[in-house]
Amino acid sequence: MTTTRLDSLAIFADIVRCGGFRAAAAERRVSSSALSQSMNALEAALGIRLLNRTTRSVAPTEAGGRLLERLAPALRDIQLAVDELDQLRASPAGTIRINAPGPAVDHVLCPLVFDFMRAYPSVKVEIVSDAAIVDIVEEGFDAGVRFGQQLARDMVAVPLGPALRYAIVAAPSYLADRGRPTTPDELAGHEAICRRFPGGTRVAWSFEKNGHTVTILPEGRLTLSSAHQELQAALAGQGVAHLFAPYVDSALQEGRLVELLADWSATLPSWYLYYPNRRHASAAMTAFLVHVRGFEWPSGG
Repeated sequence: MTTTRLDSLAIFADIVRCGGFRAAAAERRVSSSALSQSMNALEAALGIRLLNRTTRSVAPTEAGGRLLERLAPALRDIQLAVDELDQLRASPAGTIRINAPGPAVDHVLCPLVFDFMRAYPSVKVEIVSDAAIVDIVEEGFDAGVRFGQQLARDMVAVPLGPALRYAIVAAPSYLADRGRPTTPDELAGHEAICRRFPGGTRVAWSFEKNGHTVTILPEGRLTLSSAHQELQAALAGQGVAHLFAPYVDSALQEGRLVELLADWSATLPSWYLYYPNRRHASAAMTAFLVHVRGFEWPSGG
């Protein structure tokens, strides 16, 4: 059934409830002639008269009465459904689904979401950790997190947290056996702990010093798929790892890992939260976006 026919059925019910065209028109803030035209079109489409009209009264025909008997509960259900949507728009409730890579989830999204959920106990949040580039609209997500250069042009992007820094690290036991590299080129003689994205692409390592940039594709016997696995391998002395600084800060402070090539450390812009450029977001998503923009990020996060 088309939208026009559904509205015409609601008009029919209103005319009977209000006792005539004039009262129903006043309630809907339209003209009586507009309602009359809608009823004529509805009766023509159904092929049967629904209302008996006189100069003094309007009453449903037998067919109209039977239709109204079945129609009234359905219209009430539709109104309840619309009211529930209005409630979602008016107060933060419902579920927010976010797609993000593991490092963004660990060090940026989780602290933000935990703080948000304390402020909005009626909102549910589902975070899917995924390094692959996905169509968040097609996959049913409200938002995603990626680097700025990975975002589609029709998305709205909000920066999350401070700039990111990579650290090259190894365990003291590994360095005692293999020595300590002093330039990126010297990594060629070391066991790299490599990373491969779900799509099959191997992760390159980038370095920067005094405006000079070096990018290498590391070689090693061990290839993993997550930062947590790489950290465990580095702590076990399996080789040299390339990780975001927040993963290794505590291990560096405790002496379980040693940072290498710190003067060559490369930085990246912050992560970005992105979402579709559409006008009607849920109240939960609107509240989350306000929370993101007002969140106070820890220094060096």
